[in-house]
Amino acid sequence: MTLFTQTLTQTLLLLTFVATGYILAKLKVVGQDSVGVLSKLENWLFMPALVMGTFIEKFTVETISTTWKILLAGFAVEIAVIPIAAAVCRLILKDDEYLRKISAYGLVIPNFGFVGNPIMLALFPEIFFEYLIFTMPFWIVQQLWAVPRYLIPNEAGSKGLRATAKNLVNPMFAGMLIGMIIGLLQLHIPDFMADAIKVSGDCMSPVAMLLTGITVSAIDLKKTFADLKIYTLSVVRLVAIPLFFAAIMNILGTGQTTFICAVCALAMPLGTNNIIVPSAYGLDTSHAAGMAIISHLMCCITIPLVFMITL
Repeated sequence: MTLFTQTLTQTLLLLTFVATGYILAKLKVVGQDSVGVLSKLENWLFMPALVMGTFIEKFTVETISTTWKILLAGFAVEIAVIPIAAAVCRLILKDDEYLRKISAYGLVIPNFGFVGNPIMLALFPEIFFEYLIFTMPFWIVQQLWAVPRYLIPNEAGSKGLRATAKNLVNPMFAGMLIGMIIGLLQLHIPDFMADAIKVSGDCMSPVAMLLTGITVSAIDLKKTFADLKIYTLSVVRLVAIPLFFAAIMNILGTGQTTFICAVCALAMPLGTNNIIVPSAYGLDTSHAAGMAIISHLMCCITIPLVFMITL
């Protein structure tokens, strides 16, 4: 019950920031144009700083000798989710290919970063580095396959090898690489730089949740809350998938650290990429925004329940 309470407290804290962003947008204190600014701050500063600081501290010869198994486990889990997501979306959204793609992306790529990172930091800080290693394959699949496959229209998505490779060259990858070098070589950095990295990383979670609230403020909530398909997809994302994989990993005798990382990553709500990317091509994102807000509201209960059942 203690784990349930701790997880519920953390998810409610995150939801408070979502609600704050929503209210600020509705009061027109901030506009939808701020979504682009906050997204850039998240992707270019706050998230890379969090990743860099973690790798500076944790990426040593002693730790990397044991993390390769966690990395492989992350790839195995993420690849196994893909056919499940495709089957579920074909069953629920038979007649709309665009909605199937948007929904499939949400089932394949959970919000393992913006929501998963702060929850892991709060509940399991001692294995946050391992969690980053485990979710690296999620990020790679997202950049190299899921975004072009599900979110970019076919005409715009016909990219060559060079364009695909450029998806990996981004601020988060740069932060991870710099952190790896400093951590592995045990290089000393000035205290003011270490403090700047830490403070920037601490901004990641609240800004991400504010961004979510501002994004969903633009959708028709009445229509969203009446859409039963969104609830069904959210239950699959938040409950069915993590419990299914928890059962499989229990049967296989997966190590405790890998098990916790997998449950945490898979129990997260749907993210916001399937809102941000299609909107850049002028596509309707109301369904994706609905999935984001419903799943974020539901996760306040489902994440604590899933953790209580499995951990």
